[in-house]
This record gives sequence, structure tokens and C-alpha cells, in this order.
Amino acid sequence: MKRYNLLIVLLLLIFNVTTAQKKGSPAADLSILKDTKSKIEATVPLVIQHLQTIATKEGDNNIVNNGKIALGKEYGILESEWFLYRNNMKNCILNNSSKKAKKCMEYHNNMMRGTMINYNNYITNLTRKNGYLGVEGDTKFEFKPADIATKLNEAYFNANDAAGRMKADQKRDFLGQTMSDDNKLTPYAQLAQ
Repeated sequence: MKRYNLLIVLLLLIFNVTTAQKKGSPAADLSILKDTKSKIEATVPLVIQHLQTIATKEGDNNIVNNGKIALGKEYGILESEWFLYRNNMKNCILNNSSKKAKKCMEYHNNMMRGTMINYNNYITNLTRKNGYLGVEGDTKFEFKPADIATKLNEAYFNANDAAGRMKADQKRDFLGQTMSDDNKLTPYAQLAQ
């Protein structure tokens, strides 16, 4: 009887370790980071296009120039928060017990949600329908901060669970992928050309 119990325990242990190590498994899927990155970056050309429409109607290129500068400041705030968010979430998981990690992640997720909502409010107000300025309809964005923040939160909580089943080096490598250049926002100067 003892042999069977030992065999079952070993099989469960092997299953947990292999599940935690699969990068494509639902428990360890952080692909939402790339999705979020692309949604944030997609807002810049849409806003600039909107500003260009107004500038053409008004015959004043300063509208585009000043709008690009203002948008660059807002994007810069979001870009720095995005870097801090990913780094803080990684550190929450690496440096804390599971209970403390969850509190830490909730705090940083709320900060990121607030920053994304501020950015969304800015670009939404900037791109509203304005018949006087020759804009016939609102610009539509696929950028929904509440949905994105919820998905990011779920992904990091799942990553925390998966990381709990990994060894220290595996955990560092797994969470290190969140800080890769693939997840880094493209600088505003490149997007605004």
C-alpha cells in the first residue's frame, strides 16, 4: 500500500512541475502583455489622424504640432507606468509570500488601471465628434482600460500560482519574460511619425 501512495505522490509532483513549466499553459500565460502593448500603441496613430483632420479643416498645422506634443506627454506617463507596472508585478511575485504577493499585485494593478483610465479619458476627449471642427464621428479605440486591467490582473494571479510551483531559477526566468523588449512600449517618437 505504501508503494502505491508514494507512486501517486510522485506522479502528482511531476504533473505539477511540468504544468508550471509550460509557457503556453493557461496557468502561466502572459501573452496579454503583448496584446495590451499593441492596444496602447494603436491609439497614437488614430489620435494623430484625428488631429490632422481638424488641422486640414482649420488650415492650421499648429493643431497637429501642439496635439502631438500634448499626446507625447500623456503617452510618456503611460509608458513609464507600464514599465514600472511590469517590474513591480514581477517583484511582487518573486519577493513575497503568496498572500503578500496578492496584496502587492492588487495595489499595482489599481495604479496601472488608474493611469490607463486617465490616458483613455485624455484621448477620448481629444477625439470626440466635433462638427464645428470638421470631425464627423468619434474615433473608435480598442483600448478599454477596465477590461485590460482585469485581464492583466488575472494573468498575473495565474502567473503567481504557476511560479509557486517552480524552482527559484525557473521562476526568475519565467517572470523575466515580462520585462523583455517584446513587451516594452515603442517610444512615442517612432509612433508619431
